[in-house]
Amino acid sequence: MFDPEKWARPNVQKLKPYASARDEYTGEAHIWLDANENPFESGLNRYPDPHQRTLKAAIAKEKSVKSDQIFLGNGSDEAIDLLIRAFCVPRQEAILALPPTYGMYAVSAALNDVEIVEVALTNDFQMDMASLLPKLQDSRVKLIFICSPNNPSGNLIERKDVLQVLESFRGIVVVDEAYIDFAESESLTQIIDEFPNLVVMQTFSKAWGLAGVRLGMAFAEARIIRILNRIKPPYNINSLTQKVVLEKLTQREDVLEAIQKIKSEKRRLVEALKSIPRCLDVFPSDANFVLARFENANELYDKLCKAGIVVRNRSSVVPGALRITVGTENENNLVLKVLNSDDNNSSL
Repeated sequence: MFDPEKWARPNVQKLKPYASARDEYTGEAHIWLDANENPFESGLNRYPDPHQRTLKAAIAKEKSVKSDQIFLGNGSDEAIDLLIRAFCVPRQEAILALPPTYGMYAVSAALNDVEIVEVALTNDFQMDMASLLPKLQDSRVKLIFICSPNNPSGNLIERKDVLQVLESFRGIVVVDEAYIDFAESESLTQIIDEFPNLVVMQTFSKAWGLAGVRLGMAFAEARIIRILNRIKPPYNINSLTQKVVLEKLTQREDVLEAIQKIKSEKRRLVEALKSIPRCLDVFPSDANFVLARFENANELYDKLCKAGIVVRNRSSVVPGALRITVGTENENNLVLKVLNSDDNNSSL
């Protein structure tokens, strides 16, 4: 049986976490003189709940998990960083990444002086299982990051392959589901009780429309969550973020409506891109963006920028590819107008 405590770094196993003032008393009180706060009420003069109890209870209900299976971070990036810090010894151990994929896995590993082992995805952006499985036997590899739907390609990774990795790898499998709300697939949060080495990451930045508040989620067996809570900063989620997300969770129908609008616009955008002669390929997408390859992609990117439209040039990782986020109907029309315009036509 996988034991995350034994998988953690030796210093993390022995670490006594910082105890904030609010860790020492959890009841109701009328006078708070324990945390050296300003006593004059402003609505923000008190430290936030370091354990985000109320927010976690609401998220647990929304995601059909238990509160002790939830870690909340300052964006998913904090969860990525803490996972690497918790389980990988610098200059000795490694993570495994599957390029082209989200760049912060490699950045966080490099910042923590942890080696990055890479196994490239196939041409259709699926895991190359023949090349991947032998790498999972490398004793240095402690974590594997699987982005599904993948960024920048947009596709879901085959569920059967993810399950095979979970069953084959002795370490922690992190599945980044930042875009799962746009996919026609169930989240792997539903199987965290079956796999003690599974961590599923999600975010409020995409479908929930709260990129500005920076709240990421990690779901896992309670023992893994306890390790992350042990090493996180005491007040990592501020009061405003907790309040805004709690309110947003009461607006689920509005979120679902927005998701359907984005999916509809994506279908229209994909069909329109396919009709553009200079568009060489439009890759299948289960996310809220489309990756497409173009002739002279760099020139097209510059052309869009000159028209005041910013997309993501992904030519450095997928030759000739631009990643276009699905915008409003009007925004998408303007993108298509520029892409369809004659190169000699300066009136856009």
